[in-house]
Amino acid sequence: MMDLILWRHAEAEEPEDGRDDLARTLTARGEKQAARMAAWLDRQLPEGLRVLASPARRTEQTASALGRKFKMRAELLPGAMPQDLLDLAQWPRARGAVLIVGHQPVLGQTIAQLLGLQAPECAVRKGSVWWLRQRQRLEESQTVLITVQSPEFL
Repeated sequence: MMDLILWRHAEAEEPEDGRDDLARTLTARGEKQAARMAAWLDRQLPEGLRVLASPARRTEQTASALGRKFKMRAELLPGAMPQDLLDLAQWPRARGAVLIVGHQPVLGQTIAQLLGLQAPECAVRKGSVWWLRQRQRLEESQTVLITVQSPEFL
């Protein structure tokens, strides 16, 4: 069994012409969203969890709110593809849980792919978490949606 927890970065400053997209920081609201979601996650996450984040400043700030060690990985930068994310997570062959802090649209594309949805991607709200589990049932591999949490409802 493997858990894949996908956390979209919280609300960030709007992009500006000529400004480095990777340097955008969280807004005051985004900082509150990240703290709220981190508090919920901290109560739910298993021991031995791996935490991976995009090196963008807004994802680094979101991941930092959790107060756990994490690794920044270029494979999660904006423009990543679902297979990049799944390879990095070692889905579905790894055991335990991995938390990935990243961006749209790759998070939504990955969710849609894993759940076998017709749409090319799911809408993933800023600061929200989608928790998926890979399990074996009667020699069949299944992806199960465990929960979706948004910081506005915590």
